[in-house]
Amino acid sequence: MQEKPYIVIMAGGIGSRFWPYSRNNKPKQFLDILGTGRTLLQMTYDRFLNVTDVDRFLVVTNKQYFDLVKEQLPDIPETNILKEPQRRDTANCIAYASYKILQKDADAKVIVTPSDHLILNEINFIQNIEKSLFSSEITDRLITIGIHPNRPETGYGYIQYFIDDTEAAKKVKTFTEKPNLKLAKTFLESGDFVWNSGMFVWKVQSIIKAFERYMPEVAEVFEEGASFYNTDKENDFVIRAYSQVKNISIDFGVMEKSDEVFVILGDFGWSDLGSWMSLHELQKKDQENNVVDANALLYDTKNCFVKVSPNKLVVIQGLENYLVNESENVLLICKLDAEKKFREFVIDAKAKGEDYV
Repeated sequence: MQEKPYIVIMAGGIGSRFWPYSRNNKPKQFLDILGTGRTLLQMTYDRFLNVTDVDRFLVVTNKQYFDLVKEQLPDIPETNILKEPQRRDTANCIAYASYKILQKDADAKVIVTPSDHLILNEINFIQNIEKSLFSSEITDRLITIGIHPNRPETGYGYIQYFIDDTEAAKKVKTFTEKPNLKLAKTFLESGDFVWNSGMFVWKVQSIIKAFERYMPEVAEVFEEGASFYNTDKENDFVIRAYSQVKNISIDFGVMEKSDEVFVILGDFGWSDLGSWMSLHELQKKDQENNVVDANALLYDTKNCFVKVSPNKLVVIQGLENYLVNESENVLLICKLDAEKKFREFVIDAKAKGEDYV
């Protein structure tokens, strides 16, 4: 019988495009954004309980969120909550988890997933994961999961693949970061592009070999931790390791360079929940296409997202395509599709005071 896979949940992001609801002290993965009674992190954990055992989950997060992870996922062993001393993007996050798993189980298979995505059809999703695990059996293969696009989305990365009807895993041609609208339309029409979900499946030996080949400086740093992983000296080692590596994503550092990348095509109701706009698309709307999570009176208002404490009556007139959100000490009113401005909002708010971010 095949050993069950390890699940690496990446949970260190700050969710700035959901500011001011998502804050530095409690980012979106720790929030019940969908009103289900479970946070996005907990929903991710629940989803993979169908695939593996509790002791095979690893959550990689910033050190300041350790207590939040422990509180929200109390069944996971504390030693499986990996504390990053600094934010160093996904390549280093995955390298840390991979070398820790390697020290424990050199034959392991690993599924890597973000902590804050939505999946509506979990039966289809698990079938997709099973296909990916089977395809990852082939030596050196790196499997990524691609989502069939249903619109020319400019907020996602795209994967182009070689069309082959004989195999579930399609060899990847190219990766493209968020394209402009014209290019996104071309991708949609071509039929050989999928959205990049940011989920990966591989044998731990395959990703370690890829790190050694394409990111040798990262491999060298984390390889030195072999005698420290899963001991009381791990944390001190990781602090040193993270001071030696640069910010870099797994896509840029490995996936775009490797000839061993394959994509499994998925269609299971996926969203990366990356912005207020993406959440608006998913939520229940009134007859004017407004999402209203507030005690509100709306007049001549459509295509808006209103989320305000029910303790206040909100009266809005004449808005179209706007976000109105009050969270703690910040009131934000901006265009609903202004997600590219959020970095500027957060930087300027921080200049006003740390309490605003």
